[in-house]
Amino acid sequence: MATPATTLVNGANMPQFGFGTWLSEKKVVGESVKLALENGYRHIDCAHVYGNEAEIGGVFNNIFTEGKIKREDVFITSKLWVKDYGKVREACELTLKNLQLEYLDLYLIHLPFEVDPDVFSFPPEPKGHGVIGYKAERIEEVWREMEKLVQEGKLKAIGVSNFTTSKLKDLLKCPLEVPIACNQVELNPYCPQNGLVEFCEENKITMVAYSPLGNPGRPPLEKKETDPNLMDDSIVKSIAEKHKISPAQVLLAWGLKRKTGVLCKSVNEKRIIENFECLKVDLTTDDMVALNSIKTRHRYCTQVWARTSEQETEDLWDGEMHA
Repeated sequence: MATPATTLVNGANMPQFGFGTWLSEKKVVGESVKLALENGYRHIDCAHVYGNEAEIGGVFNNIFTEGKIKREDVFITSKLWVKDYGKVREACELTLKNLQLEYLDLYLIHLPFEVDPDVFSFPPEPKGHGVIGYKAERIEEVWREMEKLVQEGKLKAIGVSNFTTSKLKDLLKCPLEVPIACNQVELNPYCPQNGLVEFCEENKITMVAYSPLGNPGRPPLEKKETDPNLMDDSIVKSIAEKHKISPAQVLLAWGLKRKTGVLCKSVNEKRIIENFECLKVDLTTDDMVALNSIKTRHRYCTQVWARTSEQETEDLWDGEMHA
């Protein structure tokens, strides 16, 4: 089954549907990536902070050496962590070493909130301890270092993650030598971020969705008993029953129908295959209208730990907390 692709600003094709590796434990993540590749996934999303890139790199090396799947046929993303703003080159080279790759198709600034690597520990105690936070000029400095790695061929494209419209506007004001290829953010019917999606489309920035299912496995810091359950939403479930598919497949198909990239993670072989089957789902106009009419607004990944001592969680999102 061919995966639909979107063309990035650098002309590269990125498969719309990708496989995520966040919260996948060591000794499990490698096998899940192998299963994903064997079952048709051609977009793998990684990050240094996930702590599992070395294991994934072993899988890449084995699969690409076998030759059944070529390196150039797999789109691989990784991300610069918030502790590494001051050592972009070293961080990127470590990721390349761990993943056993010569280049990355896409490298993202993971979050726009810098922390002091000598002071910060997760979660910060007290609130804001070691958090430097967002500074537009610092993001520009990091971008300049990433541009050098593009020029050297270590990165094919660069982008950002968890950036609001306001923060993107700050970066777009800079004289960029390499354009912003991507903004990876939480996107689902409870957090559709329509304004941000429209802004990115206008500026040729490809949107990629994480937490398309509402991230049921998110860390305890991000969980509350009052959080709504996206996959239990009555509209989602009714559309699933109508098409005889799972609620997860409905939510994944919704994201793909919006023409954004969509990342989904699992370590269960049955679910890895079932999720990929979302590519066969054709939601009708009525289905999309119904899903887009959902009024519940909830951000599952608030990044509450990134607040400075003076900030509230809403301040991190520049008015788009529940967009």
